[in-house]
Amino acid sequence: MRGWEIVACVAAIVLVVDQLSKALVLTFLAPGAPHAEVVIVPGFLRLYYVENTGAAFGLFQGKNPLLAFLAFGVVVALVVWFRELVRFWLGALALGLQLGGAVGNLIDRFRHGFVVDFIDFSFWPTFNLADSAITIGVLMLLYVLLRQGQLESPRAREAERIDAEQQIR
Repeated sequence: MRGWEIVACVAAIVLVVDQLSKALVLTFLAPGAPHAEVVIVPGFLRLYYVENTGAAFGLFQGKNPLLAFLAFGVVVALVVWFRELVRFWLGALALGLQLGGAVGNLIDRFRHGFVVDFIDFSFWPTFNLADSAITIGVLMLLYVLLRQGQLESPRAREAERIDAEQQIR
């Protein structure tokens, strides 16, 4: 698989899983649904319905139109700024995770006017699978950026060295 194919496949998988998980939450945990919460580990982890009209960690509540516009801009910027990193499978994976998560949350903002959050650790703000994908993608992207020179193939480095020598002559 080529880089952009990896990005597209990963983004599509993240988007589908995210939207399915949110549909289940809306069906079973939203107000008026059969359950108020699902306790996974008492006092530590539960699934609980939250309408997040803000950004990550509940910041900027009630600013949905602005946040939707910014989220769309971030998606475009990710593709433009990091298009070269899709040469590396890890870069393509990172970009796919981020794009899938960003689009998943963007769909929520347009469909509902808020993002559906539901994963609640007792010590952390409530989040969703799209947020997890974005966070993991960002960490992977930082790793790729820090190791970019080491990740390039020896053949590519040799070609760059030859090009540099020819420019000097």
